[in-house]
Amino acid sequence: MKPLIWFLLLSGVALNAAAQLLLKAATRITGPLVGDTGRVAWNGAGTLLLTTQFWLGLACYGVSLVVWVGALSRVPVSIAYPMLSLGYIVNAAAAAALFGEPLGYAKVAGIGLIGLGVLLLSRGA
Repeated sequence: MKPLIWFLLLSGVALNAAAQLLLKAATRITGPLVGDTGRVAWNGAGTLLLTTQFWLGLACYGVSLVVWVGALSRVPVSIAYPMLSLGYIVNAAAAAALFGEPLGYAKVAGIGLIGLGVLLLSRGA
């Protein structure tokens, strides 16, 4: 694949991953938005709308959409879409570092398989 295509794909993945991490950071401020009974915590939802992380996450999603459409205009969707799974790798590592989420052996093995799958896909492109 050409460098521009890699740039578009990886930028889309990175922006999508950043959006997820920012939204998670926003919920750490608000607390759970859905209780154990399934009821919405409207106070938390209102607070969510006031967090910078929430709006930055939405902005990352918006930009990632534009970048992703650019990638899709140049790459078959059967190649591009599986590349999004790189976001699982980025988010698992970042969540461990930023939020203390555990990375057990099963997660690491699964992440390795995802990485191998993306490598195989990119070689065939």
